[in-house]
Amino acid sequence: MILKRLLQWLGKSMIYLDYNATTPTDPRVVEAMLPYLREHHGNPSSVHAMGRRVHTAVEAARLQVADLLGATPNEIVFTSSGTEANNQVIKGVADMHRGKPCHMIISAIEHPAVEKPCRYLETNGVRITAVEVDRAGMVDPDDVGRAISADTVLVSIMHANNEVGTIQPIREISQIAHQAGVLMHTDAAQSMAKIPVRVDELGVDLLTIAGHKFYAPLGVGALYIRDGVALPPLLHGAGHERGRRAGTEAVPAVVGLGEAARIAGEEMDENRLRARRDRLHQTLAAALADRMVLNGHPDRRLPNTLNVSFRRCVSADLLAGLDELCTSTGPACGSGEGIPSATLTAMGIDRDMALGAVRLSVGRFTTEAEVDRAAELLIGAMTS
Repeated sequence: MILKRLLQWLGKSMIYLDYNATTPTDPRVVEAMLPYLREHHGNPSSVHAMGRRVHTAVEAARLQVADLLGATPNEIVFTSSGTEANNQVIKGVADMHRGKPCHMIISAIEHPAVEKPCRYLETNGVRITAVEVDRAGMVDPDDVGRAISADTVLVSIMHANNEVGTIQPIREISQIAHQAGVLMHTDAAQSMAKIPVRVDELGVDLLTIAGHKFYAPLGVGALYIRDGVALPPLLHGAGHERGRRAGTEAVPAVVGLGEAARIAGEEMDENRLRARRDRLHQTLAAALADRMVLNGHPDRRLPNTLNVSFRRCVSADLLAGLDELCTSTGPACGSGEGIPSATLTAMGIDRDMALGAVRLSVGRFTTEAEVDRAAELLIGAMTS
């Protein structure tokens, strides 16, 4: 029986609407990476010809990432992931103030890659404040201002929420933080390639990106460190990345990240993503208006993200019967079934509605036919 079901599952075409969890690697990114997997295998710190060749490739990728962010290449540090970059910011800033009163501000809906390092520091005497969000998942900049005290050293608020897509007023929060002499960090992993992400417009000192969220491979990310911010390394070893991140650069992945950044700069998908998302939302709403509620800000949210709660439904059970549809009930790194989303709970959504939530996230390769089929499957499951 299990084998029969597996064979049936393998024979089905998959509709992938979980781009907020991870994106497929763009074929152009794969092509850019291949020479550094097959031929150019030098260490970028080596001084011989092969080393110089791959060093040049790493620096070209650094320029591509910097161009996308509106930064300078020397402000970009390559990492293994967005999680590593967030840990370097949070633990590094705390390390800069070791032995002194230390306070950090985050939001109540941060990704675990920010929230968990902060909770770890809390066990070591760092004071953490998590500012609340409204029903749409929005942080009020004035709440951040009121939370700042004499010992505040960092404000870290995500650019866009990974579950509901709400885009935060980062520029306004940055201005408030800087007026108090506080460093400002944002995790922009979810917003990359969906909306413009420019460090000068956001006004941040530190910014995190994750390659697998915008069509680069898994296992590579980057951290923007504004020129003049002396952030200590998280990893200690040799002097890679100008002494800011030890460990030999993963050249193929770094090249892939650079190519993904180049493509994102030339082909921002915002309008196309919004059209696909809205088509899906409108189709579902027409059939299930009395049984479905939108989660997140109606306007200030990522153009690809649709998070809805179905009444009188447990979404984990609903999706378990839809093998053809790849989507999620919340974050890919959630803690388990039967536990409502921490983000939706922080937004004031009651337990039953939170357990009925489905996150549908479209992407670069999503077709109208896939959107229509996904809607058909969900409507069928809800009305059967």
